[in-house]
Amino acid sequence: MHVLNSESAKDRSRWVAPANGNAIPQIALAARSGAPSIDHLDALEAQSIYILREAFARLKKLALLWSLGKDSNVMIWLARKAFLGRVPFPALHVDTGKKFPEMYAFRDRYGKEWELDLRVEPCPPIETIDPTLPPAARSAARKTEGLKLALAKFGFDGLIAGIRRDEEATRAKERVFSPRGTEGGWDVRDQPPEFWDQFNASPPPGAHLRIHPILHWTEADIWAYTKRENIPIIPLYLAKDGKRYRSLGDADITFPVASAAANIEEILAELEATKVPERSGRALDHETEDAFERLRVAGYL
Repeated sequence: MHVLNSESAKDRSRWVAPANGNAIPQIALAARSGAPSIDHLDALEAQSIYILREAFARLKKLALLWSLGKDSNVMIWLARKAFLGRVPFPALHVDTGKKFPEMYAFRDRYGKEWELDLRVEPCPPIETIDPTLPPAARSAARKTEGLKLALAKFGFDGLIAGIRRDEEATRAKERVFSPRGTEGGWDVRDQPPEFWDQFNASPPPGAHLRIHPILHWTEADIWAYTKRENIPIIPLYLAKDGKRYRSLGDADITFPVASAAANIEEILAELEATKVPERSGRALDHETEDAFERLRVAGYL
């Protein structure tokens, strides 16, 4: 594991050659105990790489949304493996200007080290956002509007996003290839079926697809893979003075949780024992019941 404030080292990545054919084994859904196994992580990795290559082959203009957190860092790592060490599409950071300093330092360092085509697009001011939203949701909605502006500017027909089904109930309803309306909206009642890894990769005219390569991963999977691959992390994820961040967002609406986990092994042990939701430190998730769903319908990640 690299930590941002540790000594720099070259990535010890194990690039994988393109798979022969499209037959990727399905991920076993059986319950398991303990940290994810090597075989399980290999299967997750293969599935995600297959999804990334499908998106690249079938869409004309892709971007990967980089939120700087653990999930999108894993996603960039997978993209580098999928395409032999280089990400062949832009990494787009829709920036609220309110992230933690450690997150900006991480972006500046690893954007260069990973040789990303980094595009940083600002979000509109809070005064332009729907005033009927609760305070944290209104702040988060700036990202939705910033993303719409970036889509209009660059004309992307596919956006790769690092969401997971186990994070939040509304995200559990997502598809791997998820169509969005011309305004970026998401209709949960109009989701394409996805059987046997057959994806609908044709966005409606004037619209785009969201592609979710790690939708089938869990929080424990992310940490076990990060440890195995020695992926850099932001130090805020590790406990300091009895607290750490499980999920990172804007500094003014994201809070740490009680924790003594000072390394990834301890994080995995903590996840085995806790019943506290991953997003418990996000103010957004403690507002009105429909706040998050309203954001998602409007195009929030």
